[in-house]
Amino acid sequence: MKQLRIGVLAGLFVVAGVLSWAAARLWDALGTLPSVPLAAPIVLAAIAAVLTATALSLRSRLKAQRERRPGAQGVDPLMAARAVVFGQASALVAALVGGAYGGTGVFLLGSLDIPARRDQAIYAGFSVLAGIAVIAAAIFLERVCKLPEDGEHNGHGDKNGPAPAGPAA
Repeated sequence: MKQLRIGVLAGLFVVAGVLSWAAARLWDALGTLPSVPLAAPIVLAAIAAVLTATALSLRSRLKAQRERRPGAQGVDPLMAARAVVFGQASALVAALVGGAYGGTGVFLLGSLDIPARRDQAIYAGFSVLAGIAVIAAAIFLERVCKLPEDGEHNGHGDKNGPAPAGPAA
């Protein structure tokens, strides 16, 4: 399973933002701009909370398992993998949705004197913040579920680290 890459998420965010800003300009020129729902930041924040709670639960269970505490519940590898896949999918969607609402919010900044558009810009801003929270929670979950040997592998086919330095020739 590949790790999330911040660059890919940032690229998705920017592309979605630019496309959303352009679409908002076009849509506003042709008629009324669709509204940013109040539920958008709430749903994204709920997803971030679920991801964070899952990561904290898994982290405490893994820690108890490593310390060999009596009665410690193990972590099913398939359940951990599913949690990571859910986190990765959520991060990708949050990058797209956050970018889309961010582009709309940037467009709405030009008309903050209209109360309805000001409210829409606020909802869009909170949606972007909640999307960033989802991405942060997904990355945290991914780090919690990372296998210890994945962190020890140095990319040279040797899991024991670099060879000790010998005498200079």
